[in-house]
Amino acid sequence: MRPAAGLIQVGLPAWIYVPAAVGALFVLTPLLAILLRIDWPHFVPLITSESSRAALLLSLKTSAASTVVCVLLGVPMALALARGQFPGRSVWRALVLLPLVLPPVVGGIALLYTFGRQGLLGQHLDVLGLRIAFSTTAVVLAQSFVSLPFLVVSLEGALRSAGPEYERIAATLGARPTTVLRTVTLPLVLPGLLSGAVLAFARSLGEFGATLTFAGSLQGVTRTLPLEIYLQRETDPDAAVALSLLLIVVAAAIVIATAGRRPAGPL
Repeated sequence: MRPAAGLIQVGLPAWIYVPAAVGALFVLTPLLAILLRIDWPHFVPLITSESSRAALLLSLKTSAASTVVCVLLGVPMALALARGQFPGRSVWRALVLLPLVLPPVVGGIALLYTFGRQGLLGQHLDVLGLRIAFSTTAVVLAQSFVSLPFLVVSLEGALRSAGPEYERIAATLGARPTTVLRTVTLPLVLPGLLSGAVLAFARSLGEFGATLTFAGSLQGVTRTLPLEIYLQRETDPDAAVALSLLLIVVAAAIVIATAGRRPAGPL
């Protein structure tokens, strides 16, 4: 049936669903392979061992802490990039996003030479009795380093999509910049902020390379769940597969639960 006169139907060409389906299979097939490899009769004992529980708890704690760090630092950075006017803004944006393309182990080495005992800042902190490398704090810093760009990118995109019109209206009504930020800008981009925080948390939860290089693998102190999976892979492959599924389930549950509670907004 032809569309009525004056009506234009917009849709996707049928062929686009073929590569889309291939992409979906590319993502889902490895997950299915894990499910088929699980030793289901021993699944619960494998994921409830003392080392596994300690690694999961540490991962959740440090990921939550690193997400807070990302929010505290990333929100001002995204605001400056999206709304600020200053020389070298494009260079700053490139530097902020650099951890997205750096191998995590390179980030870990950079942090080690910054906060290690002989590092740029670490040698001065060591004099004060503050040792960061190979501690739980090092885990949080490593996770924050690799996760921060995810929040900045998400929030900056939300700010650019929302536009500055409502902020200008508030300013013309006499609202000060801080008041505009608190009552207009942040509520307007709250969905983008929430999405960025979830991405940062998920990225922190799966961080491996920078954590291993900068924080090491001390049980109960720096051995997060990805590190525990890596170690178990060498000694107990069944445990490694079971913990991999646990990590997938935890990350997926957080993302899905947060997505279901996203506040309504213009984005």
